[in-house]
Amino acid sequence: MDIDPQDSGALRRRARLATPRLTRELKTIHAMLRIWCRDRHGMRGALCVECQEFMTYATRRLAGCPYGADKPTCSNCRIHCYGPQEREHVKVVMRYAGPRMLARHPWLAIAHLLDGHRPAPPKPRAKPACESAQGG
Repeated sequence: MDIDPQDSGALRRRARLATPRLTRELKTIHAMLRIWCRDRHGMRGALCVECQEFMTYATRRLAGCPYGADKPTCSNCRIHCYGPQEREHVKVVMRYAGPRMLARHPWLAIAHLLDGHRPAPPKPRAKPACESAQGG
């Protein structure tokens, strides 16, 4: 992810991705995309350009998730970070790769299933504009 070192928001987003929960979430979507890309696009070991672009998109959206480390699985989320086409694409990828994850990445698959049973936290509220402008 390209990040301007002077952008404090970008640094916060990068730090958010370093939390154990979101690190695992990134590994899970990457593993699912690798399964999809290998079987659908014939790629071995690396993602094709199209799948890599989607992985970059997913990483950016995950980094900006307002739930942070409390993020629920996307199917339980009250905020939909992906655009409509991307949401449909990730659903197709997950439907295909999900069952295959148990054989290829059992720990990630089990953790994702357990995460899916956690209730979603309440929708985070945005800070008022005047409060964020004052740095508070």
